[in-house]
Amino acid sequence: MSSISPQDLMTKAETEDAVVKAKVSSDSLMAEDSSLVVVTRQSVTKRHRKLLLKSGFAASSAPPAAEQQQRLKSQQLAKTLESRRHLLKDICSKYHRGVRDQRVSWQQVSRVYVEDQSRLLYCEVPKVGCSNWKRVLMVLGGSKASTRDIPHDAAHYANHLRRLDSYNSSGMASRLSSYTKVLFVREPFERLVSAFRDKFESPNSYYHPVFGRPIISRYRANATRAALRTGAGVTFREFIQYLLDVHRPVGMDIHWEPVSQLCNPCLLQYNFIGKFERLEEEANFLLQSIGAPKNLTFPGFKDRNPLAERTSSKITQRYFSQLNSTERQKAFDFYYMDYLMFNYPKPFKDLY
Repeated sequence: MSSISPQDLMTKAETEDAVVKAKVSSDSLMAEDSSLVVVTRQSVTKRHRKLLLKSGFAASSAPPAAEQQQRLKSQQLAKTLESRRHLLKDICSKYHRGVRDQRVSWQQVSRVYVEDQSRLLYCEVPKVGCSNWKRVLMVLGGSKASTRDIPHDAAHYANHLRRLDSYNSSGMASRLSSYTKVLFVREPFERLVSAFRDKFESPNSYYHPVFGRPIISRYRANATRAALRTGAGVTFREFIQYLLDVHRPVGMDIHWEPVSQLCNPCLLQYNFIGKFERLEEEANFLLQSIGAPKNLTFPGFKDRNPLAERTSSKITQRYFSQLNSTERQKAFDFYYMDYLMFNYPKPFKDLY
């Protein structure tokens, strides 16, 4: 048992003096009201108080367990984000050496949205929560009070958000050097299947005629007149054939363009690389870190095809099982840099 130094104990004289004072105090109180019985105890010195604090009697001042747990989660997430940045830097140094020294063009930042009040740059990656991210940017900018007040079409076509390519060269450069640059990514095959389901399995007045008709015309033998006229009913295999064709009958689209090309991560060097798999948690961590209003949290609702099941790894596996191993390998090669940069494992064992 550890001993207590004599300096931390009351001297005999101190003790006797305390007893006398206690008796006088007790007698005076009893004289005022004979019905009141007061039991006085030895007073606590500053030295005693220090000992009590050291021995844990002040445990009530410790943060609650929930608060400590949240702090630990935040620390762990910060480490995860740091490791993602380091990995991306290493991959860029190995495969795209010298890119970061290049001059940034307006085309290379055409998908980057600007929120000046929060000093935020966000690269839009379709099928990675971009509709809800635009809602958040609108609230941060003050044009809307709540994310729930913003319909899907308004978020995309009436958001009044500026893109980085709308600034002159000095405005673009100053924001790139001083703002928080944000990128959210998703498992590449899962993002691809999500885009296919959204654009080709649901009615769509743009993607069916613009992409569907040329895809069916090029890759479907004995296509019906109705299919050639409407562009509806593109199969997943036909879609993959189009994607992998170096002579595509119609150009690339942002919904399935690799993130490594869409957002130029080696050139722009993003500060925050989040993942769709933990979207709400990581988005809210970011909002907290930039000092967003406490009542603003990342929305979790799905307002486009709300009755359809979200594209999951299980659904993705089902679609890719329609392809042979050669087609799967070519699709993996197409997205290889995304898999590498953002540390996603191979989705099939036979891939190399």
